[in-house]
Amino acid sequence: MTIAEPAFTLGVEEEYLLVDARTGDLASDPPESLVDECASILGEQVTNEFLRAQVEIGTKVCANISEIRTELRRLRRGVAQACSRYGLAPLAASTHPFGDWRQQDYVPKERYEGLAHDMQAVAYRMLICGMHVHVGIEDEELRIDLMNQARYFLPHLLCLTTSSPFWQGQDTGLASYRLTVFDAMPRTGLPEPLTSWSEYQRMIDRMTSSGLLEDGSKIWWDLRPSSRFPTLEMRICDVCPDIEDALAAAALFQCILRMLYRLRLSNQRWRDYPNMLIQENRWLAQRYGSRSQLVDFGKGVLMPFAGLIDEILALVREDAAALGCTAEVERARRIAGQGASAERQRAVYVAAGGDDARDEALRAVVRDLAARTVGGLDD
Repeated sequence: MTIAEPAFTLGVEEEYLLVDARTGDLASDPPESLVDECASILGEQVTNEFLRAQVEIGTKVCANISEIRTELRRLRRGVAQACSRYGLAPLAASTHPFGDWRQQDYVPKERYEGLAHDMQAVAYRMLICGMHVHVGIEDEELRIDLMNQARYFLPHLLCLTTSSPFWQGQDTGLASYRLTVFDAMPRTGLPEPLTSWSEYQRMIDRMTSSGLLEDGSKIWWDLRPSSRFPTLEMRICDVCPDIEDALAAAALFQCILRMLYRLRLSNQRWRDYPNMLIQENRWLAQRYGSRSQLVDFGKGVLMPFAGLIDEILALVREDAAALGCTAEVERARRIAGQGASAERQRAVYVAAGGDDARDEALRAVVRDLAARTVGGLDD
């Protein structure tokens, strides 16, 4: 049976923290009208997240990365505009440098009430934000096949986006502390290798019929078949303060899927590796981010992330050209060379006095994140 070429359409969801524009403190009690204000500007593309100090945006289905750029600029601009009327600002970072999860309340919606009841303190600690990238893969069997192969590249995508080095006023030593919080939830981490769509559906059916979960949306893997759309949804990434960094990760994920599809057309495929091995690279990415050395399992050696990015970009050069995102994926070299947000946050912290002026240094990090979140929106 011949499978039609996927559309490779794109959609991006970003979660933002809400902060006091003057002090940088988390807005633990934002006005209930704020989301309504956002909706008046952006419609249904802005919603609450689990905690009241968060909002989530979702782009429309886009044909290419250029349309995603336009959408993200419009959505960030709209959220910032609504927030400014209340003395607030959005923060596109995966953790707040000094926010305390114990001082936050969750949104009183039925879905979130259930999550809080089921998960207790595990859910209450979810003062974290992420970026999710959807790529249109209409054929269900192909979706599973590409998910299995794309697992290998998830740590590399994480390295490009790490933005959560601080947690409750402390430098955690990790580039993505967000994952340590999220991994406490069930059904997270790397996706299970699956043989077919029907195997995946049987697993979901068994879990729902036994009362373990309501539907497939409660599978929170780093990469999953979306429960709402005919897409593969990549969820491992931290949210990026700089839009161009977010676009680089989204475009690279899109290109990787097209590259894997091309291999399939030539009766080839990316070699399958056990999750245990990929998990080691995931940890290295979580710990060191863009400064990582990851294992090249084909060569059996640790390699600097910058060198691995060069190899990946060579693999997807044809795909980037076909999808019109060569400039966006090439930005990955810059991130690998100059560092992702985690490195920039630490540099701002040190420049503002570091441990000798901890409170002010952490507030300087928040100010920088807030500025980068809305930087370049009017270009």
